[in-house]
Amino acid sequence: MAARSSRSRRTPAPALTTEAPCPCGLPASYGQCCGRFHTGEAAAPTAELLMRSRYSAFVAQDAAYLLRTWHSATRPARLELDPAMQWSGLEITETGDGSPFHAHGTVTFRARYRHHGQRGELCERSRFEREHGAWVYVDGDFTE
Repeated sequence: MAARSSRSRRTPAPALTTEAPCPCGLPASYGQCCGRFHTGEAAAPTAELLMRSRYSAFVAQDAAYLLRTWHSATRPARLELDPAMQWSGLEITETGDGSPFHAHGTVTFRARYRHHGQRGELCERSRFEREHGAWVYVDGDFTE
């Protein structure tokens, strides 16, 4: 992505607190929603909730959670998150299977962001599986 030629001072995003609205878009506080998955207090019971919690982990720059919820066969050795990436919204457009009664699931989503002042959108159909009983991200295909 191209960077803007003029640099402007930007106010940092407010800290993600347990009382803040959850970045995933569900009508709950971060602590009651994705935060409980990030801390390990609970595990996401569906592929969609895992997808939402992973999006929130990108917002929170929580690489440890992202790696922990990545399938062992496709997980990278390490993950470096770009602090210039500012995620600004998630829309789930389709889900397939992925309930507490399934072993596989898919979640198609749109995630909006700003990177060095440029707006963008990531569209992906993600695949999830259960590994040792827990939902994990396997991989995904970019969509439009």
